[in-house]
Amino acid sequence: MYEPIRDKSVHSTMAGTPHDFPHRSREEELDIQLAGHLAALLAVTDELRVAAPSADLDTAAERLAEQVTRLRGGRTPARASATTRGREPNAAALHRRAHALAGRALVVAASRADTAAAILAAERMDAHTAATEPRELASR
Repeated sequence: MYEPIRDKSVHSTMAGTPHDFPHRSREEELDIQLAGHLAALLAVTDELRVAAPSADLDTAAERLAEQVTRLRGGRTPARASATTRGREPNAAALHRRAHALAGRALVVAASRADTAAAILAAERMDAHTAATEPRELASR
């Protein structure tokens, strides 16, 4: 009724075959993720520095840049210039986005056991929460 299979199967297992593509360890993957989240947070922080300049944001941007550089093996992150202006940013929306990014960075830093990045992310979450609370209370 059925004809027997005469050719080798196109489906094969990876067992016993040499790996022809690079693999990264879990730690390397977490480093890449954490660097990405912190770089995104740095970009939003730079946007906030244009919208509402403050010494706290300047310090945070410096610390974020240091952490991204450390995680990327010495490669510095790309930064927008302070004079770059596109559309007029909404500071409250930027603070909410920065808070969410800091939360993601905190989760990855905690799973990676990176204390310095976790502390920085938690501090940024607190700062962005504090920046949005007065506006939310006043609108009620």
